[in-house]
Amino acid sequence: MAKHIAILGSTGSIGTQTLDVIRSHSDKLVAEVLTAHSNADLLIQQAAEFKPNTVVIGDENKYQQVKDALFDLDIKVFAGADALSQVVQMGTIDTVVTAMVGYAGLKPTIAAIKAKKHIALANKETLVVAGDLITKLIKENNVFLTPIDSEHSAIFQCLAGEPQAIEKVILTASGGPFRTKSIEELKSVTKVQALKHPNWDMGAKITIDSATMMNKGLEVIEAKWLFGVEADQIQVVVHPQSIIHSMIQFNDGSIKAQMGLPDMKLPIQYALSFPDRWPSDFERFDFTKYPSLTFEEPNFQKFPCLTLAYEALKQGGNMPAIINAANEIAVDSFLKDKIGFLDIAKMVEKAMNGIAFVKQPTYNDYVTSDVETRKYVQSII
Repeated sequence: MAKHIAILGSTGSIGTQTLDVIRSHSDKLVAEVLTAHSNADLLIQQAAEFKPNTVVIGDENKYQQVKDALFDLDIKVFAGADALSQVVQMGTIDTVVTAMVGYAGLKPTIAAIKAKKHIALANKETLVVAGDLITKLIKENNVFLTPIDSEHSAIFQCLAGEPQAIEKVILTASGGPFRTKSIEELKSVTKVQALKHPNWDMGAKITIDSATMMNKGLEVIEAKWLFGVEADQIQVVVHPQSIIHSMIQFNDGSIKAQMGLPDMKLPIQYALSFPDRWPSDFERFDFTKYPSLTFEEPNFQKFPCLTLAYEALKQGGNMPAIINAANEIAVDSFLKDKIGFLDIAKMVEKAMNGIAFVKQPTYNDYVTSDVETRKYVQSII
């Protein structure tokens, strides 16, 4: 029986690749709901091909454009942020792929969990901002979650059959486009340079996060909640070839790694097919073409965002929500040429010191921290 999928963020990098997987397995997967923030043209194109039950356009100004374009296709059209949280509760949905970027993914993910949907999680910010709340909701609602991030998918795959014996999670990082640059050189790097990732094809925000290594810092926080480990059990190792996607060291010292060419469609497909593995036509890895796989320590001095993420994880409370909000505003400002590359980390650190710390936050505390942090960082920029 086919699984019916809702894709939150179907026009982004993860969303479009999820549709590639659905296209390849149309006998097993159905696109039930497609949503986009503002890319109405691509959303219309996707809806015309996949003919979902429902589409949502976040930008209410584009509602009429989408509705008119899909009028003859018998597709329900809704608009606005609240509509996202409503459509994920539809009885016809089996799995919700949370492919939205940033904090905006938190509220609809919570709604999907409360509606007891299987979650295929690509929106790492959901666990970064509110990991404690989300893990409690998942247990209360008996919801199954599969990670889509390549690193967390790798760990998830390595843990199959033996989840109780983790000694250490080893998250691999490509090092991004500036791995070999000096701090002096980083002062003058441009957004064009920062958007050229050596291995992965991703959206603009996550590509900048990779360049600052904040992406890896957010993944460290996400790993804590996904796999029940503490900060000192999570090690980041720079692996420039991006062939080993992450590793687990078990309590007997054995290490298990998941390997493959850098292609997000593989972890997306695994998240949707689990516990099965479906065949694919993805390019296969050839060891003879990679005679050398290398590993090195991350440079915490050169990439302070990674240090700040570890600090936020150790402090807990609303601090991860603060660094996430500060980083979103800082990255957006860098992409708009308002600040320099090294200013991103400076803005995050200032927010960590400038926003009130809440040790045991409620959902409303997370919302307040997010709003206050964004206003604060915008004011200092």
